[in-house]
Amino acid sequence: MQAAPVRATAIPTFTDALRAVESLLMSSGQRTARRNAWTSVLEDRRRAKDRVEAQRVLEQTFTGRP
Repeated sequence: MQAAPVRATAIPTFTDALRAVESLLMSSGQRTARRNAWTSVLEDRRRAKDRVEAQRVLEQTFTGRP
């Protein structure tokens, strides 16, 4: 009598499963768009910080206060 062949299939981890779903749902173009959007958010925050600093310097210049 011959034993039945055994098939071993690795069970993916939760992280692997999430990555697989992400790759199915998001084409490379969408990933690029998301990355570009995040870069834009960071740049907007930097510009806002620069505006606040410039406003502070201008106020100090015109009022003569440190």
